[in-house]
Amino acid sequence: MKVAYIFRNDMSSTFQLASMILPQLEQGNHGVEVVGMMFFDDNVYSLSSENEIGKRLSGLAKKENILLMICDQCALRRGMASGEFSQCGSGDVKAINTVDGVVAGCFPQLYSALAGNMPDQIITL
Repeated sequence: MKVAYIFRNDMSSTFQLASMILPQLEQGNHGVEVVGMMFFDDNVYSLSSENEIGKRLSGLAKKENILLMICDQCALRRGMASGEFSQCGSGDVKAINTVDGVVAGCFPQLYSALAGNMPDQIITL
């Protein structure tokens, strides 16, 4: 089964991701294939260039072909993207100050990016 995770709730990336999902993925016993992760609100900070969670996840994502996307509007508000708020949802906002492999976008970009490796389930945490 293929899944994609949406990290929406406060601290879901520092709790569920960092203490459960990421260690299981690193150990190869998560039980499903993860094809994408989308980060909202303060969860985007877990993908900042200096964050240890993000560094571990970036390497794993590259190896396992996992999409890492930060909400373009959330990232702009936190200095982790370049562009204008009027560009949100267009695909023109670019992730900055993040670990390797992170892209910025909104739902249209998420759906497009996952279209070639469609998940069976999307789980919101």
